[in-house]
Amino acid sequence: MTDILEMRDIHKVYPNGTAANKGVNLTVREGEIHALVGENGAGKSTLMKVLFGLEAPTKGEIFYKGEKIQLNGPKDAISKGIGMVHQHFMLVPSFTVAENIVLGNEPKKGIFRDRKKAVEITKQLVEEYGLQVDPDEKVESISVGKKQRVEILKVLYQGAKLLILDEPTAVLTPQETRDLFQSLKVLVKKGFTIIFITHKLREIMEISDRITVLRAGATVGTLKTSETNEEEISRLMVGRDVLLRVNKRKAEPKETVLSIKDLVVHNDRGQAAVQGLSLEVRAGEIFGIAGVEGNGQTELIEAITGLRKIKSGSITYLNEDLTKLSVKQIRDAKVGHIPEDRQTRGACLTASIEENLILDRYRSKEFTAGPFIKDKKVQEFAQQMMKQFDIRTLSAKFPGSSLSGGNMQKVVVAREFSKDPKLLIASQPTRGVDIGAIEFIHKEIIKKRDEGVAVLLVSAELTEVMNLSDRIGVMYNGEIVAVIENNETVTEEEIGYYMLGLKRQEEAMKR
Repeated sequence: MTDILEMRDIHKVYPNGTAANKGVNLTVREGEIHALVGENGAGKSTLMKVLFGLEAPTKGEIFYKGEKIQLNGPKDAISKGIGMVHQHFMLVPSFTVAENIVLGNEPKKGIFRDRKKAVEITKQLVEEYGLQVDPDEKVESISVGKKQRVEILKVLYQGAKLLILDEPTAVLTPQETRDLFQSLKVLVKKGFTIIFITHKLREIMEISDRITVLRAGATVGTLKTSETNEEEISRLMVGRDVLLRVNKRKAEPKETVLSIKDLVVHNDRGQAAVQGLSLEVRAGEIFGIAGVEGNGQTELIEAITGLRKIKSGSITYLNEDLTKLSVKQIRDAKVGHIPEDRQTRGACLTASIEENLILDRYRSKEFTAGPFIKDKKVQEFAQQMMKQFDIRTLSAKFPGSSLSGGNMQKVVVAREFSKDPKLLIASQPTRGVDIGAIEFIHKEIIKKRDEGVAVLLVSAELTEVMNLSDRIGVMYNGEIVAVIENNETVTEEEIGYYMLGLKRQEEAMKR
């Protein structure tokens, strides 16, 4: 294999003094899937922004197909055959799939856009690359997995031969991830080269040919995937041995903290997303909800936290009817909530890091005196949280938008854990977070359980649910179809049958 890309001694220093890249070297071979890994803030996304022309390097050289290139913007990168699919999709929701794919380079019929031709182009791309989408569907009405396919088809339409995929599976279900991987293998067979950024070690081992590891803005090494393992990769990423499995003692559950009975909740389209669901979470236990995303988990959590009205049923928290309380009253009642989407529900990106850490407590006597904020108290609290939760930034005064995704997640976790909750709702707590931060967040969740907190965990990562939970409720089509005591006899395959609706607990018990 010949080298298609070489990035030599890349440095990127921002005006505020942050050095995101400190002499990174990356060599990618033609026709390979090359994984780029590292902790949050290791410099992966910045390096790829440099490659796509979104950022200008402070120092360093880029060679593409043996030629030294200078990229003054994404148009330059696209013209060279370099395409990027961003972690947060850049699609127009009100446009159709076909309109999004040809956007910026629409086929014309005279002076008008040729919509029929756009549909034909999309169908040809779908047939050639096996990325199944309906050209006429509106993007706002399709699944996350299909949006991912639209982004890739858009890049292919632009003529890309080297594809950069930034955290492509962060919001995908396991089934959508498998479909994506099959499509990527097809692309490689057709002569494409892929740079794949991910935190998920299992995915790295499954999909990549080689791996480059970054740590603290510099290259640690490049490995052949077939000659390494998850332990070595995690050690290079973090700089120490990482515990990939969770150590926890047997739970000692006490009184019921959260009780849900016959709950019915509608989605935004007025359809029943949660259908007659019942469950209980006790103090001192982690109740994990396993299930393919889109089976009512989001609506369930929104109902518990006051963000969505219920149609019928009851939600009781410490013997109080939670449905009669406002969001503020629920939070004041010591209910912690790590939301599934940190950008829209978990944080304010324009507010400072320290403001985000006291987002729901700025009116409390701890941080205010009359109408005034106790600035020194807020600063002391922020420094304490940054140290305790390893939030990496030069200043707590920087806006939330300055943080990497994983560090912003740590801000949300720090805020919710520090309020001493009696009930902790953790929805996708480690989504888009690196292996070191995952280890830390898992330990903190178990610590809360051991302190007597009732924890309701929702995760699309079945491994995470099985590692952390004391009991597992499997959710399918808005119902809890099984509640399983998590012990050594439980397998992913067994839970998978429930998740796919192939089995219900009552049926299993009859046999």
